[in-house]
Amino acid sequence: MSEYDALIAAASKVRENAHAKFSNFKVGAALRSPSGKVFTGCNIENATYGLTLCAERVAIFKAISEGERRFDSIVVVTDTDALTPPCGACRQIIWEFCGDIPVVLANLKGKVEVLGMSQLFPKPFDSSNL
Repeated sequence: MSEYDALIAAASKVRENAHAKFSNFKVGAALRSPSGKVFTGCNIENATYGLTLCAERVAIFKAISEGERRFDSIVVVTDTDALTPPCGACRQIIWEFCGDIPVVLANLKGKVEVLGMSQLFPKPFDSSNL
């Protein structure tokens, strides 16, 4: 049993709520605060694609809107053989709002990989560049 099992289960469950009628690519995310509170998100597509929101950003924005400001891990679950990392936009948002947290990639077949955010986003742009 992994410390991420409950987060993987939460992300897998919320994945089913995805609004992915254009791509049929459902993604679920679960973000955990140091207090143990979990915020979930699923991808929400739009016909213009550019207005689509990824699961990771939905979870982060939901947490921020509810007053949470610190996070200790995020899980991304997809139904693919190869694990799916966050897109570039999500990597930027994860870095800015969560820092160098563990990013857990998982699929519905039980495959799991844990990477540090700095591995996924080695030269980030953030407020230290301003």
